[in-house]
Formats: sequence, C-alpha cells, structure tokens
Amino acid sequence: MLIDIREEQPEDTTTIRSVNIEAFGRPQEANLVETLRTNGGVLVSLVATNEDQIVGHILYSPVTVASGEKKITGAGLGPMAVRPAYQRRGIGSKLIEFGTTRLRQGGCPFIVVLGHADYYPRFGFRPASDYELTCEWNVPDNAFMALALNEAIIRDVSGLVEYRAEFSSVV
Repeated sequence: MLIDIREEQPEDTTTIRSVNIEAFGRPQEANLVETLRTNGGVLVSLVATNEDQIVGHILYSPVTVASGEKKITGAGLGPMAVRPAYQRRGIGSKLIEFGTTRLRQGGCPFIVVLGHADYYPRFGFRPASDYELTCEWNVPDNAFMALALNEAIIRDVSGLVEYRAEFSSVV
C-alpha cells in the first residue's frame, strides 16, 4: 500500500468529514474541523491518500501560552483520523511526521496534543507539565503532551495553553 501525504484541497472537505465521522463514530470531530476551517483556525491540514482516495486526515490549529508579558503561539494537533479499514498501518504516524516537519519548517516553536500517552511519545511528545505547560481542561497529566520544536522558545514560557474557542463550543 502506497500512502501519499498532501495538503488539504477545497474539494476534499466532504471526504475529510466522512473520514472523521468514520474514525470517531460520531460527528463532533468533523464539526470541529469544519468550524475551524470556516473561522480561519487552521495552521496545517493534511490528508493521507491511497490510490488517490483519502484515507486519513490531520489538522493543526493555533494555541497560545501567555507567560507574564510574553505570549507565544504554537500548534495544537487534532483531530487526527484514519478510516477504520486503514488503521494500524502507519498512516497516522506518517501524518504526524509530515505535519511536524511542516510546522518545524514554518518556525512553529511547539506542538501540543491531548491524546493517548502510549502513542504520542514515539514522536517525541512528553507530558506538557515537563515544560510547565497546563491544559485548559481537566485531563490526566500524561494525556496532555508537548513536543518542543524550538527548545529556547518553549523553555522561556510556562502556563496555561489556550486552544481556540471552537474546541469548547462545537458539539
């Protein structure tokens, strides 16, 4: 199976919605993707294709950390979705690796994710608390993780990571 990763295109939106609904078994994540896209809240949106069919999707949106007078913007990973028939084949890994490279090249200082503590560390994610970063929602410490793309910048701030309002308003 040959998987290609590319930027989301306007004609992909309906299929991206389907991928998210299939992967999560509910519409909330698909609604979130659409709302972020509509409101200009997308940093990077990538699709994974197999024989020109979209089988996976990953979205990164801006997050901010205000520490004293400093405020920095990083990226929040999620949602990430892979069609159930294509899961456990490394597609999610390729999406994350490609997205991380794209964000690093774009000068993004860090990525945060709220996800499985046994999955994301393989990509370099560590508990966000290691960087003195906290999540705006009450979640287990090991589920909220950060990946430093620029150690000097991330080490210079600490505090609450704020996601876009869409994350709290979409159902």
